[in-house]
Amino acid sequence: MKKILIANRGEIALRVMRSAKEMGIKTVAVYSEADRAALHVRYADEAVLIGPPPSNQSYLDGDKIIQVCKQLGVDAIHPGYGFLSENAGFARKVQEAGVIFIGPSSQAIEIMGDKLSAKAAVKKYNIPMVPGTDQAMTDIVEAKRTAQTIGYPILIKASAGGGGKGMRIVHQEKDFEEQMQLAVNEATSAFGNGAVFIEKYVESPRHIEIQILADTHGNIVYLFERECSVQRRHQKVIEEAPSAVLTPDLRKKMGESAVDVARACNYTGAGTVEFLYDKGNFYFLEMNTRLQVEHPVTEFITGIDLVKEQIKIARGEKLSFSQDDLSINGHAIELRVYAEDPANNFLPNIGKLKMYKLPQGIGVRVDDAYEQAMDIPIHYDPMIAKLITYGKDRSEAIARMKRAIDEYRILGIETTLSFGKFVMDSEAFVSGNYNTHFVQNYFHPEQIKEDSDEDLQQIAAIVAANIFENINQKTLFSENGQKQVVSNWRKNRL
Repeated sequence: MKKILIANRGEIALRVMRSAKEMGIKTVAVYSEADRAALHVRYADEAVLIGPPPSNQSYLDGDKIIQVCKQLGVDAIHPGYGFLSENAGFARKVQEAGVIFIGPSSQAIEIMGDKLSAKAAVKKYNIPMVPGTDQAMTDIVEAKRTAQTIGYPILIKASAGGGGKGMRIVHQEKDFEEQMQLAVNEATSAFGNGAVFIEKYVESPRHIEIQILADTHGNIVYLFERECSVQRRHQKVIEEAPSAVLTPDLRKKMGESAVDVARACNYTGAGTVEFLYDKGNFYFLEMNTRLQVEHPVTEFITGIDLVKEQIKIARGEKLSFSQDDLSINGHAIELRVYAEDPANNFLPNIGKLKMYKLPQGIGVRVDDAYEQAMDIPIHYDPMIAKLITYGKDRSEAIARMKRAIDEYRILGIETTLSFGKFVMDSEAFVSGNYNTHFVQNYFHPEQIKEDSDEDLQQIAAIVAANIFENINQKTLFSENGQKQVVSNWRKNRL
């Protein structure tokens, strides 16, 4: 494998390229017209324009991406996450074109891409699942009877869903028909598939996921868990590893269940098995057949480069370690830095990065793809960066995250940095006693606004001071003819 095309953009494209470069592998970037000046385009060995800014005319155009592979003699495609990463049809076309897909087989993606087929696949392994239906519900009368049997509150979920789309919580029977119709409509609009199913609604769950690696020789390991319970709109904002609540025994049981899920679909590569956890019990939720956004926290606590492992597995290599070789070292936390306004219901707040200064120091990692004066494009996900901190324990990781947030300077747009600081200061988070309802239970937007106003005043003072200093500086010459830069204030006093 000498040349890889990264079928993605932004920070994940850069992150994959860096690991490939360390392995001596050439990289090819693809980009839309909106990303002409993007960092991943500049970093790659080769870069090809594939279309206009809209994703469906560029990053989602699988045929055009495969055509680029043929033209440039590309050996493999890394899909990153999002876009085509969990598209079984694309994975199949890549394989048919004689190019290696750095990920699982199209069959595994297909099985796990549908929640009902995923449930059916793992059933024989006796993996705990939330009580509910194991087939799509289309008849409202029958569905209502099923909901009564399960018991309210229930959750109506799109079979092909994700990111909270096609999902409705129903607390009372009188609301069932309306909410089911809304779920079907939303699922049809978002996924082209209106199939929905019903589950018991777990009211105070934690979202815990297990990272797995599986090679083509039958070896599967789990790389422990990530806690992903701090969410907005059913999408993660803060993740940490390990979880603050799992016991070693429970961690082992969940890890072994995740391995069985991978075994159920003959999985190869890096994948993540997601569970709901509540009061000592855990339930299979779904499997993400790709690299996760939050994979850096796992890399910190295990010391393993997951992208390199993906590439090695795709080359047909055996895993170089066993389950017994793996252990948890320290603690890591990730904050997704979105161009969103936490004080305004996390609405996107894109624009120009007038100031962009990264935090530094021991235990701080920033995965990003922006520089000062660049614009956040409207066409794609508004994530600017992933800020990750690592410490010998959870307290140190939290302290480093607070320090890193304070050092991270972004001016020109609103971001989730202020929300991250709020979470790190929250008693619920610090104690580890929180769940997926963290935002609605503890978040106070007015506090964010007060803190943001103070930060803006401090930044404005710094900028003003710099401008004033530049204006008042004048070049003078000393007696020996060398330049001296002094301010007018000092000159007048002399």
